[in-house]
Amino acid sequence: MTDGTSEHIPALEPHVATALASGQFGDPFAVLGPHQGPQGRFVRVYLPGAQGVSLLQDGQELPLSPSAPSGLFVGAIGKGGYSLKIAWPGGEQLTEDPYSYGPLLGDLDLHLIGEGRHLHLPDVLGANPVEIDGVRGVRFAVWAPNARRVSVIGTFNSWDGRRHVMRRRGDSGIWELFVPRLASGELYKYELVDSHGHLLPQKADPVGRAAELPPGTASIVPRAVSHGWQDQAWMASRRSRQSPTAPISIYEVHAGSWVRGEDGASLDWRGLADRLVPYVKQLGFTHIELLPVAEHPFTGSWGYQPLGLFAPTHRFGEPEDFALFVDACHQQDVGVIVDWVPAHFPSDAYGLARFDGTALYEHEDPSEGFHKDWNTLIYNFGRREVMGFLIASALHWLEHFHVDGLRVDAVASMLYRDYSRNPGEWRPNIHGGRENLEAVAFLQQLNQLVRERQPGAIMIAEESTAWPGVTRSVGEGGLGFDFKWNMGWMHDTLQYMQRDPLYRRHHHHEMTFGLHYAFSEHFMLPLSHDEVVHGKGSLLNKMPGDSWSRFAGLRAYLAFMWAHPGKKLLFMGGEIAQEREWNHDGEIDWDLLKNPRHAGVQALVGDLNRLYRDLAALHESDGTAGDFRWLIQDDAANSVFAFLRSRHGRAPVLVVANMTPVPRHGYRIGVPHRGFWREVLNTDSAHYGGSGVGNAGGVHAHDGSHGGESAMVELVLPPLAALVFSFEGG
Repeated sequence: MTDGTSEHIPALEPHVATALASGQFGDPFAVLGPHQGPQGRFVRVYLPGAQGVSLLQDGQELPLSPSAPSGLFVGAIGKGGYSLKIAWPGGEQLTEDPYSYGPLLGDLDLHLIGEGRHLHLPDVLGANPVEIDGVRGVRFAVWAPNARRVSVIGTFNSWDGRRHVMRRRGDSGIWELFVPRLASGELYKYELVDSHGHLLPQKADPVGRAAELPPGTASIVPRAVSHGWQDQAWMASRRSRQSPTAPISIYEVHAGSWVRGEDGASLDWRGLADRLVPYVKQLGFTHIELLPVAEHPFTGSWGYQPLGLFAPTHRFGEPEDFALFVDACHQQDVGVIVDWVPAHFPSDAYGLARFDGTALYEHEDPSEGFHKDWNTLIYNFGRREVMGFLIASALHWLEHFHVDGLRVDAVASMLYRDYSRNPGEWRPNIHGGRENLEAVAFLQQLNQLVRERQPGAIMIAEESTAWPGVTRSVGEGGLGFDFKWNMGWMHDTLQYMQRDPLYRRHHHHEMTFGLHYAFSEHFMLPLSHDEVVHGKGSLLNKMPGDSWSRFAGLRAYLAFMWAHPGKKLLFMGGEIAQEREWNHDGEIDWDLLKNPRHAGVQALVGDLNRLYRDLAALHESDGTAGDFRWLIQDDAANSVFAFLRSRHGRAPVLVVANMTPVPRHGYRIGVPHRGFWREVLNTDSAHYGGSGVGNAGGVHAHDGSHGGESAMVELVLPPLAALVFSFEGG
């Protein structure tokens, strides 16, 4: 090892020294780390605040000489590797020199990131614990193409952006740095200087896989998810369980307010695995759908304004705890769907907004890049890197956490350039139209890649317009989703049910209109969280009349929904006839189950799920128009509806609903087969809190043409009730 004299080591040019000291220098590898000079090899380290630095090489220790600017230390070195001993005011640190390492990411990775085709972004961007040349540490990488300087800052460097300035990888816009001896659990952010030399607000990692508990905003160097998956049987059978002909009944959950612990705190993922999963299984739901669990700054957004698209929120535990929850669901044959939000993101200064001083993830023009409704920013779907960022996020949830499907939020706002905008407030597309062609291309590519890489996973669109082909394949010109929320059915039928039964006869079509388009897409019927907040009232309190009528109406409506074509979704609390609106700061009013009427609704929902699963005609024919037939469609005077669900080789199912409080005796309905029709469900059963009016277990259909059918039944229709009959022959 040579001596450490610095007299032959080139001094920094004044402008470089000034830029380094002021945090403006963006090319640290040009001057720091090991270099070859006229008199041999030497090293420079810049450690503002250090009292002294020694070089350790080949068993020798050599103090480095202070130089200008303050915090710069220099010295000669021999061949080979070396490490540093740093004297800080609070103690001593041994570490390798971050600037002694070569480029980290491969050219193929950089190329794929630039093309928007790197499907595993968390493996290359963000913070990744790695080992290089036998040294453990963390590799950081971030996309910031318009920044002058990018540093990684954290607890490990006193949040000083001068100490770990990152290397820019050419024109890729990627900045990277290996920080030796750093471990999982460290807090970190990025500090950026924009192209004009302005210091930007500290930024959380866009591809961070873990984050601080709000109101903290730092990212966390992630731990490897060490969960040993035990869901092989579920994953092998998932495709058949989630097909258009399968019974899919979804319990929608806001994880923080389903139930609270004895201390009033929300359950974590492990607590939810212990309590929520058995509850859902017992009630017969096939899936849990979680409101967004990606990290988000404002709890009151319920997760719909996320900033950590790769990080399960810290509110409920570590990422591996979320993996445990998903696995627990799968082991109980319960699927997991997660709400995912690519439509917009909040403008919090520490997030994606003007990330490198420019509109990097969003549009520069607010007419394209700002949602007035939500006061949020809109992703630039036409930028390859942004499209790749979003697609990688979607795949991360499906592949890394074994999530079974994504419900894509606010699709309508993505599809239309004039969404919620007045004339003059939006820009037409290149053809002069209102369609957002870039968003369409993004959704099509997303759905194609999910189908290719995660066969059996499902993509669900919350799309409230008449956009054609939402669930048609991309090859046929559609968007490629598997299912679409039927918002029209929900609005029409809830509007009908809120009317006084006396006036329902004048709005009969609100219950029947949905069948005009029920088979144009693969639909889900959603009674979601959006229908029980913001003054809309709970499902129970939407029903008119006295207490008995409200419960009876809700039971009849739920049975009508479960028997209607389309997959099912019910927000938590609806299954026990929650009386209050949902409050994300509280919990479901579980004490209501002490009341037999509330317990009766819960029992009904469980029976509806089992019936829906066991009667193949109620789920196998969801997408087939020929397997549905109205038997009574136009009896507006009595507010009676009757329809037949059938499937070749399956027992047909007759569904009858009386939406008035008047019982009807001897009500005649034509049916296709003579023989015994067993009454398999009656929402007026005393078991559910009803009055017990019914058909003594079933009726015999006799010969006699009625309503175009070859046989006929005479029924007792209970008040405000729905009946389900299964044909047994005889």
